[in-house]
Amino acid sequence: MSAASVELPHGDLPLIAEANRLMERNPGYRVEIIGGQLLATPPPDGPHSRVLTKLMRPFITAGLDDGESEVRQGIGLWLPMDADDYAIPDLAIVDADVDDHLVENNCYDPVCFRLVLEVTSSNWRNDLKAKVTAYAAAMVPVYVIVDRKHQRLHVLTAPDCADYSTHRVHSPGESVTLPDSLGAEVTLDVAAILAAGRTKSAPDEG
Repeated sequence: MSAASVELPHGDLPLIAEANRLMERNPGYRVEIIGGQLLATPPPDGPHSRVLTKLMRPFITAGLDDGESEVRQGIGLWLPMDADDYAIPDLAIVDADVDDHLVENNCYDPVCFRLVLEVTSSNWRNDLKAKVTAYAAAMVPVYVIVDRKHQRLHVLTAPDCADYSTHRVHSPGESVTLPDSLGAEVTLDVAAILAAGRTKSAPDEG
């Protein structure tokens, strides 16, 4: 996502109602509830969207957008942590029947998610900490983080309801082959992905 996520207090409305009201008043913002906290993130910047475009290509080329799975951007994932928790990952690989597993508030059962992916910006702490816990609790098999702040790519696998047992960090110059659980072989070029996410004015920062 783009600029910093902001934790916001909520009043007498249910938290989901407050989240929906916030989205209506701020078109283009992404609003999530993680760990009982309301997080609002402004619209993404240009390099952020360019990374997502480049990332979709290897997944689609591998056949993951046809048949038994689909490649989706911005699809809601219902979280098991608190009553109203949900996240909206930047990119996800989901089972093709995901539409049959709607839970609430345009969010879907995490059992349908094979992979979630986040592209960081100045809210990088959420992606590297809070969302690690959230996606592990949801038992999403693979979590990939394009860390533009530190110029690394993280691949987390083997969730155990509280954390990921395996967390590998990759630097430019490496190629990363993602787990077979996706349903096809996908290899990512770390340098190319990170280069796509850089801005001209700040080549080493998100």
